[in-house]
Amino acid sequence: MREDIINTYGEAPVLDRREFLVTSIFAAGAYASAVMPIAAQTRVVTDDKGLVTGEVQIPVAGGMMPAYRAMPEKGKDLPVVIVVHEIFGVHEWIQDVCRRFAKLGYMAVAPALYAREGDVKDLKDARELNRQIFSKIPDSQSMADLDATLAWAAKNRGSSKRTSITGFCWGGRIVWLYAAHNPKIKAGAAWYGRVVPTPNSPVNEAQPTTPIDYAAKLSVPVIGFYGGQDRGIPVDGVQRMQDELKKGRSGSEIVIYPNADHGFHADYRPSYNKEASDDAWAKLLAWFKKHGAAK
Repeated sequence: MREDIINTYGEAPVLDRREFLVTSIFAAGAYASAVMPIAAQTRVVTDDKGLVTGEVQIPVAGGMMPAYRAMPEKGKDLPVVIVVHEIFGVHEWIQDVCRRFAKLGYMAVAPALYAREGDVKDLKDARELNRQIFSKIPDSQSMADLDATLAWAAKNRGSSKRTSITGFCWGGRIVWLYAAHNPKIKAGAAWYGRVVPTPNSPVNEAQPTTPIDYAAKLSVPVIGFYGGQDRGIPVDGVQRMQDELKKGRSGSEIVIYPNADHGFHADYRPSYNKEASDDAWAKLLAWFKKHGAAK
């Protein structure tokens, strides 16, 4: 069952287009141009039977932020998992990941954290997506929007105590930062997200820090999944992050899959690695259960 375009109050939201350039995730289409072609032969498709799915509008600073939400049709006080998108947006695969969580009893919410910066569907180059959109999103804004997402979830059948976060690529970096920002969440799982500055993704005024700056101080347990063949996120940086995590008490861990590339969990991409993907997904579910974030 799909519920489109609702807000906290069940009313059509009033949107300020000067503040929010993206007002609906469904207006963007199934996939951004930058991810074409889709590897249809490996795609996992999760149905919505027994679920409530669709777009919701979350009140945040300056207006209403669109998000995709999937959860069981029945039940309340559901464990909440925030799903943070890649630079390609809240497209069909991110929505499918939300449905996978919902089938396991979670309320999964994927907010469009790029909504103020602009649409991602027509940009055909990932480098342009990063330069024009994602490098300009202030970390402080992302943290506040994620706080608002959890607050919205708690008012809409979600638990305020069993909360977790997972994210991919750009969203993987956000997972580490949010775990440092909000010590009340139970657990995090970061998929191949940047942990140290790189030539292609240096620190800037909007994003002045990287996850390694917080690693030793973390209190939230985060598990990170990385590919040994990932040229954009070199293993030496990931190993530096591991060393910093060991100085702290969060119990966070990093798993490196030697034969996996960047995006190895994304079954719609050529870089998909089923063996690494299946192993990491099982580890994520066990991690959330171990740390009290699951049903």
